[in-house]
Amino acid sequence: MNGFEIERKYLIRMPDPAFLEANASPSEIVQTYLLRPAPQISARVRKRGREGAWTYTHTEKARLSDRSRIENEREISEEEYLRLLEKADPARNVICKTRWVLPWHGQNFEIDVYPFWHRQAVMEIEMENEDQAVELPPQIQILREVTEDWRYLNSAMAQEIPPEDPEKG
Repeated sequence: MNGFEIERKYLIRMPDPAFLEANASPSEIVQTYLLRPAPQISARVRKRGREGAWTYTHTEKARLSDRSRIENEREISEEEYLRLLEKADPARNVICKTRWVLPWHGQNFEIDVYPFWHRQAVMEIEMENEDQAVELPPQIQILREVTEDWRYLNSAMAQEIPPEDPEKG
């Protein structure tokens, strides 16, 4: 995928695992950030799949606004993935997560469940334009929109994980 990425991102209450199993498709993701090729560009490699069936990608992103980025992504071989891992940024941790793709009213929501949180997860949706209306699935409890909160970018979480929101009665 090459071009623009426009997305909105939400911090959500951890969904019920039975709901996810019944309504969404999971994949495991291992994401490693590389040394930046330029100050305004982030680069990563990703291993994604299930049960040993992996695909590998290399992605570079340049931020245009809080919702928009220029994204260049290409599929790579396992050999190239392993070579690129040698350029991993030592200041960033590897991000591991389970991504659940939830179809809802003609939209695909991606719910990222991280091993370091127990009460919350992140849900995002890619859009065609910044003003596109989003119909959120009512089964998902939105804590707040975090599109403009850079702390919830995976590249930022690779450096520092935001604490879980306090449990609200």
